[in-house]
Amino acid sequence: MPEVIFTGPAGRLEGRFHPSKQRGAPIAVILHPHPQFGGTMNNQIVYNLYYAFAERGFSVLRFNFRGVGRSQGSFDHGQGELSDAAAALDWVQSFNPEARACWIAGASFGAWIGMQLLMRRPEIEGFISIAPPANRFDFSFLAPCPSSGLFVHGDQDRVAPIKEVMALIEKLKTQRGIVIEHATIPGANHFFENCIDPLIAEIGAYLDRRLDNPPKRATPTRSLGSRG
Repeated sequence: MPEVIFTGPAGRLEGRFHPSKQRGAPIAVILHPHPQFGGTMNNQIVYNLYYAFAERGFSVLRFNFRGVGRSQGSFDHGQGELSDAAAALDWVQSFNPEARACWIAGASFGAWIGMQLLMRRPEIEGFISIAPPANRFDFSFLAPCPSSGLFVHGDQDRVAPIKEVMALIEKLKTQRGIVIEHATIPGANHFFENCIDPLIAEIGAYLDRRLDNPPKRATPTRSLGSRG
């Protein structure tokens, strides 16, 4: 996957970008977990999400928030990271001005940032929110939620308990014209240790339903050795 460096509000941001060969292909931006707890763009959830979108014909970007890896700046408790995400979306759109759709996906802290970006960018028509920490961050800004999407959580999540997440989902499901789906991965903790395959299978099935079963496209071979 091509390494990219693009300009963010606090300096350069480091990312990996998979450009689709199809003109007008949809775009997706993937956001990683909390930078202060080891979250990077090479997190296994983010890495596999990236390929799930690429295999379905998306131009997709994953990147490090400010202060992570080779991205400049320092942690900004969410406000700066939201600006980073907006800059990332701008960058992808500059390469794909004719994109027919735009998606955002994030894990944990990245899910919180992604949902905030969703509220600010009307072109985002779909989202994947993995293990959103509804008990630790304020999600009240999702009133109403402007786009349909999928929430996924593990039934053994002790960081973001399922009870808190379900309260958020039930609130959002009452909105007319918006379809909020949710899936629970049995045996999965907050980090989906040993549960990545069922997580990605669930997300892939959802994307296929939303995208009307797109043909899978070949991407460079995934391997732990090529991660990065």
